Amino acid sequence: MEPAHGNLFGYIEDLQELTIIERPVRRSLKTPEEIERLTVDEELNDIERAVYLLSSGQDIQGTSVVANLPVLMRLNPAETLRRVLPKIREVLHVAGVEMQLTAAVSFLTILQEESVSIHTYSHSFLHIILQNVEHRDSGVSNAWLETLLAVIETLPKETIRHEILNPLVSKAQLSQTLQSRLVSCKILGKLANKFEAHIIKREILPLVKSLCQDVEYEVRSCMCRQLEHIAQGIGTELTKNVVLPELVELARDEGSSVRLAAFETLVNLLEMFDADDRSQTVLPLVKSFCEKSFKADESILVSLSFHLGKLCNGLYGIFTPEQHLRFLEFYKKLCTLGLQQENGHNDNQIQFQTLEQEKKYISVRKNCAYNFPAMIVFVDPKNFHLELYSTFFCLCHDPEVPVRYTMAVGFYEVAKILNSGVYAIHKELVTLLQDESLEVLDALIGHLPEILELMATGGENSGSESKLLTVPDLIPALTTAEQRAATSLKWRTHEKLLQKYACLPHIISSDQIYYRFLHRMLTIIMTNNVLPVQKAAARTLCVYLRYNRKQEQRHEVIQKLIEQLGQGKSYWNRLRFLDTCEFIMELFSKSFFCKYFFLPVLELTHDPVANVRMKLCYLLPKVKSTLKVPTDKHLLQQLELCIRKLLCQEKDKDVLTIVKRTVLELDRMEISVDAFQKRFYENDLLDQEKEREEHLLLEMEQLEKEKQQNEGRSANISDKMFKKKRKEGKKSKLVRSQSFSTQALHPKYGNIDKCPNKSSATGYSSSISGVGKGSILQFSDDSFRTRSTSNIGNAAFPSSSPLATSSRNSVNSVDQKNNGNKDSQSRKMSLKNRKSNP
Repeated sequence: MEPAHGNLFGYIEDLQELTIIERPVRRSLKTPEEIERLTVDEELNDIERAVYLLSSGQDIQGTSVVANLPVLMRLNPAETLRRVLPKIREVLHVAGVEMQLTAAVSFLTILQEESVSIHTYSHSFLHIILQNVEHRDSGVSNAWLETLLAVIETLPKETIRHEILNPLVSKAQLSQTLQSRLVSCKILGKLANKFEAHIIKREILPLVKSLCQDVEYEVRSCMCRQLEHIAQGIGTELTKNVVLPELVELARDEGSSVRLAAFETLVNLLEMFDADDRSQTVLPLVKSFCEKSFKADESILVSLSFHLGKLCNGLYGIFTPEQHLRFLEFYKKLCTLGLQQENGHNDNQIQFQTLEQEKKYISVRKNCAYNFPAMIVFVDPKNFHLELYSTFFCLCHDPEVPVRYTMAVGFYEVAKILNSGVYAIHKELVTLLQDESLEVLDALIGHLPEILELMATGGENSGSESKLLTVPDLIPALTTAEQRAATSLKWRTHEKLLQKYACLPHIISSDQIYYRFLHRMLTIIMTNNVLPVQKAAARTLCVYLRYNRKQEQRHEVIQKLIEQLGQGKSYWNRLRFLDTCEFIMELFSKSFFCKYFFLPVLELTHDPVANVRMKLCYLLPKVKSTLKVPTDKHLLQQLELCIRKLLCQEKDKDVLTIVKRTVLELDRMEISVDAFQKRFYENDLLDQEKEREEHLLLEMEQLEKEKQQNEGRSANISDKMFKKKRKEGKKSKLVRSQSFSTQALHPKYGNIDKCPNKSSATGYSSSISGVGKGSILQFSDDSFRTRSTSNIGNAAFPSSSPLATSSRNSVNSVDQKNNGNKDSQSRKMSLKNRKSNP
């Protein structure tokens, strides 16, 4: 025991040393001098405090003043502009990065909030912005540039011309800094939409050409990306004569980033070029890009795959059949890039893919998945199965999650384009529903109701016959997807999926929903720990109940809701019962709620848990709104009685407060009457429509039962007629072949004779005698089987009612007599046969 105590004390000492080591030591305490320097006189107003902090405060205090500038502008714009803004202008010359970024954001906020007029803003703020837009730090420069570009949108033309465009001529020169020229490129792109075409041609285009031929590739690339905005400002003619030649030259640039910018700008401007420009200029460039992308210029491969769909459809009219096929094969090749080794001239020269290459190839395949709907349009949906289905299959089964995720996002677009041919991709829908990644499932279920509807109807233009009956794996896939979401930690995906599953009554049959989904929703409500998921399951269950077509099943579900939730042992289940009742009031008619749920809800006024009673009190106004007088007068009395009991007997002060508040709200409510009233007209119409649909479901169920009964009767009649004809045919055959019948039937007559004697002697019930006959007749000839079916018919469905039993006994007694006569005739026939064959 002593060593043990020693070890224990040793552990305690170690722990104490550890806590001493890990105890944080504050070494950043402020000295009295620092505290005095940071202290501000409390009697100063906001403007005076801001000026004081900007003048003698620390950087962090100055940054705080700059961040608070929009508030000061709202409260006192005149004094802020007169006293605070000049100080900020002085401080920004030597300010650090944090204050510069804060000032850029504050200036932009003041512009967006319109705290001052645009004239005052340009006079007070524009010069500060222009001074800092060429800051040596690129992050600060971009922040001020973003503010400047936003200001340009609101400034009048004359101000832009004098304050921005005229100084830009000198700032865009080659002698200026790289940052200055880059800023000039972006400003020129913004100015192109502010002036007329002739001003742009005279004053802006010369600067654009100069920057497109800059010695630095960053400037050429930046200016190339602004050509799209400039082309939109100058129109089609100038674009063809000025912009297109520049793009062609930049597309052959030595810098890969410049070539990439030229390619993307060409694609974006495709609509502005006529057929001749596309066929003679653009198409050769695009073909050159495609050829080089796999060999010398892989940098353009990702961008090319991203724009390929737009490119193919933009050039569709000028493609020859050979070029059309060539671009399609190029797309297919990109879809499998990186999944298999390319066959080179020498297998020994194949190198392992680097990690960077793998990322690039994944991006390419992801872009191909993004462009897949456009490529279906390119090949024509009628040719999908022949040309693109194998590619679609590969992309849906791609080993990388981003590729499958993109396919799931675009699945609805693919289904819409295929329209009547949508059934061709049902297997891939099942595959994506069962995908191992929840990200893919989450992307797919965004448009799951629309996808399933297209699958069910076979497209927008086809008939309404459901085709999902021929997709055997769909329902298991839906249940598997829900179970995988339920077992994951991503409850938002589970909630979203349950919400989307509310579409199933329009897709599959009521019985399939009842046996595969409805009880699962009830289980989720009772066992899941996430409240939004439980509520989503409760609402979806109510939708399933709303469209269930069998009254017996509806009653069973209602009974389970009341017993397992409303009367459940867990107060959490009783709370969910009240949530479910809210959904029922939303989805069903008032009469339905009053018939099944009104009284079970009121029973919760006696609940032992205060939270349940509290939630019920919040729900009581909605409950009262379901009543109609004089039909529901007795329910109104029950409601008033429960409220009185709550007022008199409630001991929890929080619940009592809510009860009193609810009573006041209930007193102000007006109850609707059975007849229509103007103030309740819309609600009454909606409720009447719900009630009509509920009655229609009952009528449809009755019609289906009658139809089944009629079909059963007609089937029995036709069966009897068929057997009668067959019996007559057998008799004629029996007469013609007496020798065969003698050998085949002779050993079985004895068994047939014994059956009626035993039944008459023992007095068994008709059902037992029917079974006896059936067991014997299994060995008899077809002629005897046809005679016995009429006797077994009533015994096959035993009934417990006295009327059915008496009717069955009377029928069987007649049958036994008939069987006796028939047996005596058969014995006579057998005697004759014996005499003829001694």
